[in-house]
Amino acid sequence: MTLLDELRAIAGAPHVLTSDEDLLVYGFDGTWYEHRPLAVVLPSTTAEVAAIHKLATRERIALTPRALGSGLSGGAIPLEGSLVLSIVRMNAILEIDDLNHVAIVQPGVINADLQAEVEKRGLFYPPDPSSLKQSAIGGNVAENAGGARCLKYGVTADYVQALEIVLPDGAVLRTGGKMVKNVTGYDLRALFTGSEGTLGTVTEITLRLLPKPKFVRTAMATYAAIDDAAQSVTAIMAAGLSPTSIELLDNLTMRCVEEFSPAGLPLDADAILLFGVDGNHEAALDDDLRRIEALALANGASEIRLARSQDESDRLWAARRVIAPALARKRPHRLGEDISIPRSAIPAMIARIRGIARERELLIPVFGHAGDGNLHPNILCDRSDAAEMRRVREAAREIFEAAIALGGTLSGEHGIGLLKKQFMEMDVGAEGLRVMRAIKSALDPLGIMNPGKIFPEPGGVDAFEL
Repeated sequence: MTLLDELRAIAGAPHVLTSDEDLLVYGFDGTWYEHRPLAVVLPSTTAEVAAIHKLATRERIALTPRALGSGLSGGAIPLEGSLVLSIVRMNAILEIDDLNHVAIVQPGVINADLQAEVEKRGLFYPPDPSSLKQSAIGGNVAENAGGARCLKYGVTADYVQALEIVLPDGAVLRTGGKMVKNVTGYDLRALFTGSEGTLGTVTEITLRLLPKPKFVRTAMATYAAIDDAAQSVTAIMAAGLSPTSIELLDNLTMRCVEEFSPAGLPLDADAILLFGVDGNHEAALDDDLRRIEALALANGASEIRLARSQDESDRLWAARRVIAPALARKRPHRLGEDISIPRSAIPAMIARIRGIARERELLIPVFGHAGDGNLHPNILCDRSDAAEMRRVREAAREIFEAAIALGGTLSGEHGIGLLKKQFMEMDVGAEGLRVMRAIKSALDPLGIMNPGKIFPEPGGVDAFEL
């Protein structure tokens, strides 16, 4: 019996894909990488996932777990000869527990679908990546995804209460549960959350839910200078306010958005800040907005406008969510970065990014979750232009060096994957890498789980050229 025959026996013949078209579809994500897997298998149960792992272990075949492929670091890209293990058929919401405020889901559940279901019950799942309508919870867990609301509510890891994971050899591990407090032993939930599929395949997730806030407000502040917008962020957070979101868009980002999907953004401004606030007491929310307005105006805002209707609020947040496709229309390719820095360093980081753009003669729009210091400088480029790509590589390294020098890190929510692995030692240090490699080796001694991700290549192979 061939390998493909054994896979068909496990998952069913219709769920083992080998055509050129299918291999192409499962070979790329939200980055510019494109690799062809050996085959794609779509299991429907934990038992099938375990059987696939056991087969891969026996045959020493690499496995790349994959959800919906919307990632922005190359984490779900299979290396040549790898088998893609897609969990898209495992897409059931298994339970919404109103009493314990948890949801138990399979990894293929789309983030927005989960949010809609729990909100019908007056509950709330806060993590909201911009790809929430296309990204699956399993991928969110693998990358420890964030989103606009993580300023107030935190990232995916803050909501993972339990996991079921198939380990590389096919053993099934369960960790955590519905309990609120759990400090028994090592925090294995945290270990697997954000591990980018390099330690196992997540097959079930228990997520913490919150009561849904009764009131939500949105406001937009306009700035003639982006430095003033950055200073406003630090002033507002230093004042002890707790907005749900503070999102930054610079002028180039706004122009791309307006060309793609007009939302009425002020194109004569150097930058805007979008504020979201929520809570259960309307008067307190209105007071928070007044304080935000006063601080924004005191720090250089020329205007602050409150969304007067849900439609107006939705238009503003929709503009934020379409940035990625809008930038894609400006140049053939983009290197979307994900640095995270202390809030106090935002003005210096923005100034450095703009300096790098000038020095390297590149377009680098800046946007992101300014309230928590997670910025997304996107380097727009054309990969067919070798000279430009040399400048892109130089600019990316300089952005990473600047972020780390300012006390920051390579990634706030997208992960490392293929895109940033060569810069890992710069960030976590030689000892940090040694410990991570030791964990990887202990759990995956054959190295079959999502190889080529996170860890630098020997000899410093340039990830941009993979």
